[in-house]
Amino acid sequence: MDLSSMTNEAIIKILGERIQQKRLNKNLSQEDLSKKAGVSRRVIYQMESGHPTTLMTLISVLRGLNALGEIESFLPPSKLSPIQLAKLEGRTRQRASGNRKSK
Repeated sequence: MDLSSMTNEAIIKILGERIQQKRLNKNLSQEDLSKKAGVSRRVIYQMESGHPTTLMTLISVLRGLNALGEIESFLPPSKLSPIQLAKLEGRTRQRASGNRKSK
């Protein structure tokens, strides 16, 4: 599936469908998940129906599904290249350099 060619709304709908499938695979009702996640049942319904949600709500629902570890698979920590490591020499990168315009 090529997500880069999809609209944000289409991706949100897919995420909702996948959360619903995970909930059903765990044999949880929307009410059960809402209690575990600390959100209302309506929030679960809206999320599964493809309505936009907040990142905080997504994290709460993933926690309720015992699926927080799955964040690692879709957004793993990035590793620095050996050249970047040599430039940093023990310093932790604080910000991106951005685009600099020459005058």
